[in-house]
Amino acid sequence: MIIISSPIAIQNEIAIIHSLFQEGMEVFHVRKPDFSIEELNAVVLAIGLEYREQLVLHSHHHLAKSLGIHRIHFTESNRTTINESKLKSYKELDFILSTSTHCIEDFNDLDSNFDYAFLSPVYSSISKVDYAPKHDLFEKIKKRTNFKTKIIGLGGIEASNIQKTIQAGFDDAALLGTIWNQNNPIENFKICQQIVHS
Repeated sequence: MIIISSPIAIQNEIAIIHSLFQEGMEVFHVRKPDFSIEELNAVVLAIGLEYREQLVLHSHHHLAKSLGIHRIHFTESNRTTINESKLKSYKELDFILSTSTHCIEDFNDLDSNFDYAFLSPVYSSISKVDYAPKHDLFEKIKKRTNFKTKIIGLGGIEASNIQKTIQAGFDDAALLGTIWNQNNPIENFKICQQIVHS
């Protein structure tokens, strides 16, 4: 199960991130699209060295090496501007690469250098207003032809639907709104984690 940061600064955010790691969070996507290099650097440094291996950078990828981060994420628009040789060079340096997709056709067409990709939104988003599925992704996922890249469900995922999501054929799920836009982020994480592990 993957957790994605709030795009904006949140009260007690670093303490919550530390608690999530202590409860067994395996991968944390640092997604702060409007943060400057300095602001993003400060967030990563505040999270601390012990969790560096589990962090994924969504922006300012050039910071990865100096920060000791080996996971980077490409937005859909980033992905269209990067060529295969650049992706290969990241893989040769043992980077784990991820990206975002919004239809199964784009997911199926992904370069094989991507380790996993989000497919969203599965359900109506908790964190984004008026962001709902245009297609039934449970039907669309049946047309999956790319099995080199793991497919991660994102969008509106919470305790009530995470099991259904995994059973439908998603390899894993990512949480955002159920952590940052609701009460009890740690409890919500623990409940979802129990369901996934069972």
